[in-house]
Amino acid sequence: MSLVLKIHPDDSVAVALEPLAGGTAIDGFGLTLAGDIGQGHKFAVKPIAAGDKVIKYGSVIGIATADIAAGEHVHTQNLKTALGGVLDYHFGTPAPVARVDASVPTFPAFVRKGGDIGIRNDLWIVPLVGCINGLAQRIATEVEKRGLLPDGARALALTHPYGCSQLGGDLANTRGILQNFVTHPNAGGVLVLGLGCENNTKAYFQEGLTLPDPDRVRFLTTQEAGDEVEAALAACAELARTMASDRREEVGIDRLRVGLKCGGSDGFSGITANPLLGAFSDWLTGFGGTTVLTEVPEMFGAEQLLMDRAESREVFDKTVALINDFKQYYLDNKQPIYENPSPGNKAGGISTLEEKSLGCTQKAGLSTVRDVLKYTDRVVKPGLNLLSAPGNDGVAVTALAASGCHIVLFTTGRGTPLGGIVPTAKIATNSTLAANKPHWIDFNAGPIATGETTVTGMTADFARFVLDVASGKPTRNEINGIAEIVIFKSGVTL
Repeated sequence: MSLVLKIHPDDSVAVALEPLAGGTAIDGFGLTLAGDIGQGHKFAVKPIAAGDKVIKYGSVIGIATADIAAGEHVHTQNLKTALGGVLDYHFGTPAPVARVDASVPTFPAFVRKGGDIGIRNDLWIVPLVGCINGLAQRIATEVEKRGLLPDGARALALTHPYGCSQLGGDLANTRGILQNFVTHPNAGGVLVLGLGCENNTKAYFQEGLTLPDPDRVRFLTTQEAGDEVEAALAACAELARTMASDRREEVGIDRLRVGLKCGGSDGFSGITANPLLGAFSDWLTGFGGTTVLTEVPEMFGAEQLLMDRAESREVFDKTVALINDFKQYYLDNKQPIYENPSPGNKAGGISTLEEKSLGCTQKAGLSTVRDVLKYTDRVVKPGLNLLSAPGNDGVAVTALAASGCHIVLFTTGRGTPLGGIVPTAKIATNSTLAANKPHWIDFNAGPIATGETTVTGMTADFARFVLDVASGKPTRNEINGIAEIVIFKSGVTL
């Protein structure tokens, strides 16, 4: 087994696949390591002069700030970002949409009124304001304690701190995200729980809300109820009776929508788990299914690669606006655009934002970009979509679920127990993490790094894993009872 990996023939660095001691001779490169190299970290495979571009993934990941000898560690001490401010982008030619010429695989799902599908049949309790989070959680606990739900269903309280003391876009975002959850097909029933004096009133919340199946939604304003808990439980019992008749039936994977996310990335993210998600995305969209990529700040430095795959000039222009609008958000708040990666990313071997972005965007594979969604938008086009949301794990997972994704695939090299209200499958980038945190990790992509298999060789097994989850197999976050939403906030609090 090789100890190191040079990802692209043009790269000026290679990655250590395991911790390597200084003085180790690297076969095939004709060099000896000048010092210790941590797992997932980079070293120069040839001399790099100060001011030269450093190449990884066949692309620029930064500029050398000092002369770097062959075999020397390349990281934040001698590498800086090459990115500037708002950039110019170019549109080439429209990218064709590729389709697989084969029968569409199927899996069992719940078919909802209106034709959408759900992969879970849970009861969601949606508080309109954070003041009643505790009440929503108490109701969810009592629903399960009394055994009101059909077998396999869960009661989830979608708690959040907002819905009051908000103005303008923040209040609209709270409403939009919660509206999308009320109509999400993974919910077999929804209780919308209001207080009665919040900004996000029932009347405001219902503006623009279209219910595909009104029989599956109930509204309760707690200030207007005598015993709000018993009133809520009565409403939940009605919803549970409707849910009890739901059965799975075979549907094509062209109706499945999957979110693509990474968090706690390391030096292996762009080598193992992210390319695996990319291969899966190409496979699913090839059959007419849908994938959604977000984390806009982690597209900076790799955005032109996505723009080159735009289906049309319109999609290209929307992608440019997606990138530049997020950069402007940083500038408006007087913050540096490229203040990334995180301390954990750096400890894992990632040095600059473009290095992180080049690894991050591999989750999107090579498929054509078919649409670009604003925050709170819902998916309307099958194929690969881009979604406006920050890189923050909770906000991004929430945005993906609210856009209509049935599942979120979440790659990680450092590990995290976080989970959204849709199944949030964790894919380890390295086998060490998978061994140390089996109660967090759902799938291990680590064998790709060690050469035991390849991305292509693992794709079929990974696709079967995803379809198992879609068919009802619980993810670790579901087993651990972790289901969170985090709504994006940018303005004042009253």
